Amino acid sequence: MKRLILTSSSGHELARMGLADSVLTIWFRFIGGPLPSLEQLDAYFGVGSDQSTGDHWSDWLFRSRERDAVRQLTFIEYCALFDRIELWFDPDPNDQLQLACLLEHFRSHPATVAKLELRLVGFYLMTIEPKEPPWAGWREVPLVKVRPAHVEAASGVWRAYRASTPEACFDALQHDLSAFPLLRPALLDLLQELPWSGSGLGATEMRLLELIGAGFMGTNMLFYLRGFRQRGVFSDMEIGTLLQGLAHGPRPAIEGLDDELRAIGRRNSQDHLAAYQRSRLSLTEFGKAVLAHKVDFTDHNPIDRWWGGTHLTNDNFWRWKPTLRAE
Repeated sequence: MKRLILTSSSGHELARMGLADSVLTIWFRFIGGPLPSLEQLDAYFGVGSDQSTGDHWSDWLFRSRERDAVRQLTFIEYCALFDRIELWFDPDPNDQLQLACLLEHFRSHPATVAKLELRLVGFYLMTIEPKEPPWAGWREVPLVKVRPAHVEAASGVWRAYRASTPEACFDALQHDLSAFPLLRPALLDLLQELPWSGSGLGATEMRLLELIGAGFMGTNMLFYLRGFRQRGVFSDMEIGTLLQGLAHGPRPAIEGLDDELRAIGRRNSQDHLAAYQRSRLSLTEFGKAVLAHKVDFTDHNPIDRWWGGTHLTNDNFWRWKPTLRAE
């Protein structure tokens, strides 16, 4: 029986462990910016043509020699070459969104759905250390059959996340998602990143203020120690963007962030890193008041960010209370 593993970028080491005939990683990032359009997703899962490298599913096959041979296949046609398809996605919210997006794509292909099996990965795939194949630990990861009703429920979360308001995602918490036990907590984590009543900041932004207020002046702790940060929604680069939003508005909540970050291009990661490492952060008096819920950050600073398909601005503002309300 030929087996295919579909996983996130977190699980790329699975390809080295001899667990399947092929391993394909999904490299979409669905947090921290606008979602890809439906046209972009169709091109990604369709037949390869003139896309840039990385914009077609076949670009992420582990075996490079296989890519040219299958580039003229759609993603579904490639899946048809296998008898079993295992889904390996860890608790990371972006991983769970990738899983939901895949299941939405599979929803109209019952022959593919019939092959799907879900590994209940209760740990972060990036913590797996490369070992000689085969990796014995895979047998301890529970495996469950994916049913059409399960696909419908999970793909509904993806459609809700794409909506122009977060109401459908809030409603999705009331649905039966028990077949995907990591999806509900991931969705709740995402909802908590909406601006909170009383501060106007999401959960990660408030945690950053707490840590800086406690005396953590350097950015390394804020970027890399996810367990210490206690929030795992955003990537390192996205944490940097949050810090810039807190520091570079008309009324900053933090000071000491290197001012050169205002001018460094987004793709210049080396200079970004150097500037963050030079920074020595502290709270402004305004930041202390925001942290104490005495003032609202958004009353003094412009808001322009994306939460799924919701474009949050000062004129299109949604708060998490933890009940959801528009303003």
